[in-house]
Amino acid sequence: MEEECRVLSIQSHVVRGYVGNRAATFPLQVLGFEIDALNSVQFSNHTGYAHWKGQVLNSDELHELYEGLKLNSVNKYDYVLTGYMRDKSFLASVVDIVQELKKQNSKLVYVCDPVMGDEWNGQGSMYVPEDLLPVYKEKVVPVADIITPNQFEAELLSGRKIHSQEEALAVMDELHAMGPDTVVITSSNLLSPRGRDYLTALGSQRIRNPDGSVVTERIRMEMHKVDAVFVGTGDLFAAMLLAWTHKHPNNLKVACEKTVSAMHHVLQRTIKCAKAQAVGGLKPSPAQLELRMVQSKKDIENPEIVVQATVL
Repeated sequence: MEEECRVLSIQSHVVRGYVGNRAATFPLQVLGFEIDALNSVQFSNHTGYAHWKGQVLNSDELHELYEGLKLNSVNKYDYVLTGYMRDKSFLASVVDIVQELKKQNSKLVYVCDPVMGDEWNGQGSMYVPEDLLPVYKEKVVPVADIITPNQFEAELLSGRKIHSQEEALAVMDELHAMGPDTVVITSSNLLSPRGRDYLTALGSQRIRNPDGSVVTERIRMEMHKVDAVFVGTGDLFAAMLLAWTHKHPNNLKVACEKTVSAMHHVLQRTIKCAKAQAVGGLKPSPAQLELRMVQSKKDIENPEIVVQATVL
């Protein structure tokens, strides 16, 4: 019988759709993980819709929920996964919880998606309060083992701009120096050798050998762009990277190939269904572009590799 692997996932929750904990829970369960979901916000739907309602949790509410787990002695985890947060005190309290869990289990792995903003039409902007950035830089990233920023977030964390692959590698080295052994820049605006229709992602993993030496493996991936705005893809990416790095430790190439290939299948299925639902050739609505997660169960479980990673 396979040993139980348990994840504490602290991120957003929506009633309708697949972002945050809703995007992470199903794929992790399909891949054999037990997952406890703790919500940083709870909204009716994601903020890509015209309207949404809901609540943002604060640090007191987080502590109350975590205290309930502690009182029952069920706060024992192999992984912590975090994503979208909106409250500075809440984020700082997450770090306290991670540090406490790491004291209990020195092998615990903290996977952090530092959700802060993105770039549109060449212009980067934050979609969380700016006072979260120093908390990420000074408290969160130093205790993280795996981080999955996009290019804009990697630039924010490092304080350096990325215009070339060499600059991206230097930024990943800076992020390694802050704490994490695995850094994946999930999307960038670097021009792919395969042309403008491709999105480039870069990964870097420090492997610590028994003799104390450290080897760094770096990879690059090119993914075909899909002409649509999806929400929840970063949350899905971080969850699947957690799963595949667990199943393929010290092999970032294979873990990323399985993660990105599964993403490709989910997005292709989603855009195909969305276009079929959109009437008269209109652009699909946010509701029609919700990720087709359940329908993609087999692709999540055992993805056909359609994106190969290049070892740099």
